[in-house]
Amino acid sequence: MSQPEHVVVIGAGLGGVRTVEQLRNAGFQGAISLVGAEPHAPYDRPPLSKQILTGAHGPEDIVLLGADALKKLNVDMRLGVPVVALHEGVVELADGTTIEADAFVIATGATPRRLPGQPDDVHTLRTLDDSLSLRSALRDATSLLVVGGGFIGAEVASGAVGRGLKVTVLEALPVPADRAFGQEVGAVYGRLITEGGVDLRLGAKLTRFLDSRTVELADGERLSSDVVLVGIGAAPAVDWWDHEGVNTTHGIACDSSGRVLGTSGVWAVGDVAAWDEPLRGEHVRHEHWTSAADQAAIVARDIVGAEPQKPTLPYFWSDQFGLRIQGLGHTELGDSVAALHGEGLSGGAIKGTVVGYFAGDRLVAVVGFGAARWVVRYRALIAKGAHHSEVFALK
Repeated sequence: MSQPEHVVVIGAGLGGVRTVEQLRNAGFQGAISLVGAEPHAPYDRPPLSKQILTGAHGPEDIVLLGADALKKLNVDMRLGVPVVALHEGVVELADGTTIEADAFVIATGATPRRLPGQPDDVHTLRTLDDSLSLRSALRDATSLLVVGGGFIGAEVASGAVGRGLKVTVLEALPVPADRAFGQEVGAVYGRLITEGGVDLRLGAKLTRFLDSRTVELADGERLSSDVVLVGIGAAPAVDWWDHEGVNTTHGIACDSSGRVLGTSGVWAVGDVAAWDEPLRGEHVRHEHWTSAADQAAIVARDIVGAEPQKPTLPYFWSDQFGLRIQGLGHTELGDSVAALHGEGLSGGAIKGTVVGYFAGDRLVAVVGFGAARWVVRYRALIAKGAHHSEVFALK
């Protein structure tokens, strides 16, 4: 396939911005348009639940691309105007305008999941405006109720505890972040949240909202708080695209190069995209910062016809309760876990704990709690699926 003359990137978050940068890095000389639904300059999302929320950073501190960088990239920016449709060779914008192109990259991200009957003024956290609204609400609050014990909820809880608020976290599952960690390591993560000063309620089933500050649980208990945040994950933002023959059930289904299956000249990256995962034999959405950046590089090189980039290991991190949690590799492939460093898995101190995930006798992932110097040492061993004897020799 010859290089396209014009690429439209739909979505001005990390995935979209990195795609633009990687296209230029790969030698693309054609026209690029970047379309974003939000009016803000492209910004980084991880600080929204941390530095922006606590006031350590302002919106200007998290901008991904400033005016000078945009000028160098020679990109046509369309901000504050969502895309409402994508047809063969053209996108339609909410203001009635259209953009014609011969290649498209969808990077629309995800939208927060909501609970049945959730009041409009109960907070969610996905955008800069969401973070600023929550920060304002917490300014004069003394208590916070978080529904969902994943990373977003726990990061917000961590910051709120640090400001002296009484914080309760409701988690419906037996351990928080079960999908990321599994049961055993999820239990360690739960201890981190509890030891951080949070009232963590596990197996807590929320049945209804009585109002924007009060919820009722399945056992009849009612909990009230000055501020309520729902953080139960996010769904891929695909409602705007109705394309016959494209599977969008769990994100836009793509091959291992990001090409959208059932289309021609369309790719997808980031939280909206479900890429073919050969190791798992299914299409998977990787909702992590590094995944969006890695996918952008792969897609850009595919568009220009350059040599494919070698896939990198999945990586995620989260800063909360005074330490950094890091995960490297495919935790979901592990059928057993073992302590590599520290005592957290056996009930001891959490800081300094590193856990290995094994599929049979081969290392597929590690997770560390405040142990960055150790986590990185296992990268090469995970990449080659090292035998457990070699893994334990590193201890």
